[in-house]
Amino acid sequence: MRLSLALPLAAIALSSLASAAQVAQTPPMGWNSWNYFAERVDDKGVRAAADQIVSTGMRDAGYIYVNIDDTWEGERDASGVLHTNPKFPDMKALADYVHSKGLKIGIYSSPGPKTCAGYAGSLGHEEQDAKMYAEWGIDYLKYDLCSFIPEVMEKQAPHDEAGQMRLMHAAYDKMGKALKATGRPIVYSLCQYGWDSPWEWAPALGGNAWRTTGDIEAKWQSVYDLLSQQAGLASYAGPGHWNDPDMLEVGNGELTLAENRAHFSMWAMVAAPLLAGNDLTQMKPEVKAILTNRDVIAIDQDSLGKQAERTYADGEVEVWTRHLSGGALAVAVLNVGSDRVATHPFHLSLAKLGLHGVQKGKDLWTGKNIELADNMPIELGNHDVLLVRIAQPK
Repeated sequence: MRLSLALPLAAIALSSLASAAQVAQTPPMGWNSWNYFAERVDDKGVRAAADQIVSTGMRDAGYIYVNIDDTWEGERDASGVLHTNPKFPDMKALADYVHSKGLKIGIYSSPGPKTCAGYAGSLGHEEQDAKMYAEWGIDYLKYDLCSFIPEVMEKQAPHDEAGQMRLMHAAYDKMGKALKATGRPIVYSLCQYGWDSPWEWAPALGGNAWRTTGDIEAKWQSVYDLLSQQAGLASYAGPGHWNDPDMLEVGNGELTLAENRAHFSMWAMVAAPLLAGNDLTQMKPEVKAILTNRDVIAIDQDSLGKQAERTYADGEVEVWTRHLSGGALAVAVLNVGSDRVATHPFHLSLAKLGLHGVQKGKDLWTGKNIELADNMPIELGNHDVLLVRIAQPK
């Protein structure tokens, strides 16, 4: 059962919105260590990622944040100050290095006593940790619920869902206030798996992004399941606050080239943060080409901030549309069929998209001009996508 304790949007504090407006006016773009490196992340690897973001052209394409996920934490001293572990000998020096590349740096913690990997969390040290992040020069915080569930929610409010949700809200609010008090613009990313519809209440707590789903895996079914959960959430996204279906798996696992292309396209359509999660030092040219496709990135980063809607589905094909600045329209035709090899004939209904007559646009993966006509046949490989930008829809 979902329990909503959200405040009406009209009651959101103006100060919270002003704080959020300092960052994430478009969905954050960057790289996160977890999907590929997990607990193997270290200072050297983060520096290498920063170097690669620059040398591959990713920085110039918009990837700015270099985010350290879990397992950087050491122990707290007698004063409660959290020290890094030996993998990260000097976090301030690392932040300075990342900044010297024209990039920003992110970090990870939890409102519980422990992180997901069992390292020190921020429970009871929120203001202290936020101040430390600001002193280091941190620009992004991923705040992951994890041990807050058994250690606080279940202990303090057993069998009381409403009480548990109030505790969760309060924990995220406490860190949000602590970050704001530092005076440093820091992207605040809530990672609590979509519990209690965070899109309804996270903006009031200073959240710039919130997870709408569980964790992603480098498998097509996971990618598609998380995409499907974005349907119906478009009205909650906009400049400064974004729905987050989790980080990108482009270039990871056994995803095919078509699946990587579709994954990236649809994250752009739903205005998701674009946080690459692959090994940038071993990135294949075809993966780089996907991650640095400027036309697709422009969809994600469109200044209007409108998230795509799933307009209609026909069998194993779905059609999503996204309104863009200047009156343009992005149309994604996605084949979600279960057979990776077969192709799927499909006839596009422009009428269902509210369009009339031949539509002239650009195929964002081939770079070629294209005309869309009502009932025209479109043949796509399974798990592939046709992504078209129509400058002047009619």
